[in-house]
Amino acid sequence: MDIRCAAPSDDVLGETPLWCDQTDSLLWIDIDRATLHRLHLASGRRDRFEFAARSLGALALRRDAGSVVVALEATLYTFDLGSGRLTRLAEIEPATMNTRLNDGRCDANGTLWIGTMDNGLAAPIGSFYRVDAHGMVTRQFGDVIVSNTVALSPDQRTLYFSDTRRFITWAFDHSPADGTLSNRRIFVDHRASRERPDGACVDSEGALWVAIFGGGRVDRFTRDGLLDRRITLPVTNPTCVCLGGPRLQTLFITTARKFLGAETLDQEPLAGSVLAIEVDVPGLPEQRFGA
Repeated sequence: MDIRCAAPSDDVLGETPLWCDQTDSLLWIDIDRATLHRLHLASGRRDRFEFAARSLGALALRRDAGSVVVALEATLYTFDLGSGRLTRLAEIEPATMNTRLNDGRCDANGTLWIGTMDNGLAAPIGSFYRVDAHGMVTRQFGDVIVSNTVALSPDQRTLYFSDTRRFITWAFDHSPADGTLSNRRIFVDHRASRERPDGACVDSEGALWVAIFGGGRVDRFTRDGLLDRRITLPVTNPTCVCLGGPRLQTLFITTARKFLGAETLDQEPLAGSVLAIEVDVPGLPEQRFGA
């Protein structure tokens, strides 16, 4: 397995890689530095956008490729990549709750599904939300410690969600017609091993690729929740994945230096960088926010 470094970096908590097929570029974030990165694959040019916030917890593409949605602390904004203008979209939770936004995904209707998490990584004070194309926010459920693994099946009829600190990934029935969720059930149960499912994406066969934070690997699960493939990585903390590149067959993997001691960091020079692996099954174009 040829694992390469797609973008050398020293991200504290790299996350949310997204492939923009309109610009042939890879975007990702460093949550703790509230920084957005963009890599133009063909030219190798890199752009860096820094925000005056304590965290940048999630990212979504928009129908207009010149702008994106960014989750700064617990509020969503649109961000113009050309002018640098931030426009407030929706406050998801008040700052007094000690939560922040963490991980989200758009569906084919332009709706953003996004969760919050406890800043202390321990209390079940987070929630999961639906944000429609006009910025209307609807809370779906609470009792969440750390929201993660937000992804939708190719037919948009299944939505995946993990609570990383509960070590469980659930599947929901999702209605593309009205955006309702139902029939919550366990998709993958990591409680016995206490492994932490982090960010994820779905490929064109409907399999779910999941980064296992602290586990040094990426796992692929079939639509039935069966482990199909396991890729061991040269870093302890992979955080999220996406499928991109010209044929959507490059698995991009963000990683983190956070929680690693000096000795481990010396042994893992790629920690904090974006890794890449070529895979056989292509992904799907990233869905975009907006009407």
